[in-house]
Amino acid sequence: MTKPNVVPLAVAAAFGAGLAICSKYVLKLHKKKALRVLITGAAGQIGYALAPQVAVGSMLGADQPIILHLLDVEPAKNALEGLRMELVDGAYPLLEGVLTFTDVAAACKDVDVAVMVGGYPRKAGEERKDVMAKNVSIYQQQASALEANASKDVKVVVVANPANTNALILAENAPSIPRENITCLTRLDHNRALGQVAERTGSHVGIVKNVIIWGNHSSTQYPDVNHGTVGGKPIRSAVNDDTWLNGDFITTVQQRGAAIIKARGLSSALSAANAVCNHVRDWVRGTPGGSWTSMGVVSDGSYGVQRGLVYSYPVTCAGGKWKVVQGLPIDGPSRERLRVTEAELVEERDLALQCLAEKK
Repeated sequence: MTKPNVVPLAVAAAFGAGLAICSKYVLKLHKKKALRVLITGAAGQIGYALAPQVAVGSMLGADQPIILHLLDVEPAKNALEGLRMELVDGAYPLLEGVLTFTDVAAACKDVDVAVMVGGYPRKAGEERKDVMAKNVSIYQQQASALEANASKDVKVVVVANPANTNALILAENAPSIPRENITCLTRLDHNRALGQVAERTGSHVGIVKNVIIWGNHSSTQYPDVNHGTVGGKPIRSAVNDDTWLNGDFITTVQQRGAAIIKARGLSSALSAANAVCNHVRDWVRGTPGGSWTSMGVVSDGSYGVQRGLVYSYPVTCAGGKWKVVQGLPIDGPSRERLRVTEAELVEERDLALQCLAEKK
């Protein structure tokens, strides 16, 4: 006689406990309202790398449901739909919906986080003013759409270059969005600096703390290690090579994007997507105690930088707010580097404002 399949009591109990835990986890997820995350230029490389990282919880946490809003131009509509299909096929537990758009106003509806990846890149033979004029137009339109349609506390991070000045244009054209809610991405440069120090010292990158990216997300930025540590030891002592730190280290971080394009024939989409998640995660969930990160924010005049410029500073974050780290001693050579990158941002701002005036 064949014996019936009987599940041992211990196995049944364990299975039941597992179901209870899973049910409890699912219920916990659904206690939280889904947040809407907009990615512009979503059909491009960065969007393709970023969307799954957001869906898996790298940006807002493993307990935060997400609805993705993916925006791109009409010619990219098929690629956008392909990305949507892949996200559905990924069966991400946190992902409650994926919406695609070619209309910016519709895409901005009720979004809580806006990642502005889309922009007009400079092409061979084009003048800076031509590129700036196109980006002014794009970011004016996007600013109006965000102001009219997004959540009133929307948090914005601009990725498209010139990132600082695009963020400034957005802030100028969306006056009802708090200026502290409009930022640009310099976390990629910050992460590059951490990586270089970790490689040079043979250390795990997790113990490298408090580097700073000052200024513009460009080749004038200043990667500053003077206040950083490796396992609690000052970076300058841990590296023990000021010639490298004052020379090749700085130029490597400044020109890392170009080096990656040269090496792989494509831009640094993966590391940029990771940096966006790091930027928003720390902003929303807070920086770890005793450490800071780098963010491009609207200057309040700290460290003598002109008010109103979008300038990268060391910041700490708590309760969804960022705060510039104050009182750091700045030596003479560093202060000069801060001024050089500030001057470039002033030049970019003036060019952008000229383009705005010519549009009227």
